[in-house]
Amino acid sequence: MRPPLPPFTRDTAMEKVRLAENGWNSRNPEAVSLAYSEDSRWRNRDNFLQGREEIVRFLTRKWQQERDYRLIKELFAFDGNRIAVRYAYEYCDPAGNWFRAYGNENWEFDAEGLMRHRYASINDLAIREDERLFRWVQGPRPADHPGLTELGL
Repeated sequence: MRPPLPPFTRDTAMEKVRLAENGWNSRNPEAVSLAYSEDSRWRNRDNFLQGREEIVRFLTRKWQQERDYRLIKELFAFDGNRIAVRYAYEYCDPAGNWFRAYGNENWEFDAEGLMRHRYASINDLAIREDERLFRWVQGPRPADHPGLTELGL
């Protein structure tokens, strides 16, 4: 089981979103994959994945290319076993170029609280290093760091 479990309330949906954010900010593909069902299906940009093994391979490649990755997720909507989030993350590519990626995700969970479907739409915006907004030490976002709304994103 992966609490909180559906059906979600506002509080448990917000908790689930923050747990997902913290997991992704760990940049640990194996640990992140455990939040997804064994047969989880993803659409991430133009990538279609199924199962934890593909998720681990995808995230490993992602974080090799997206260095200094920092992510903020925000609850957008929830109902029953579904959650919608909006998010932004910043990263530096291997050539030293900075980007802020903006996206939306739709999640569907099984009764055990594992995500069985993840649909992500993402757009990248080139930014200068001095335009970065996500500057905490690598790892989970500090509790006092502003979220997307507070940052005007």
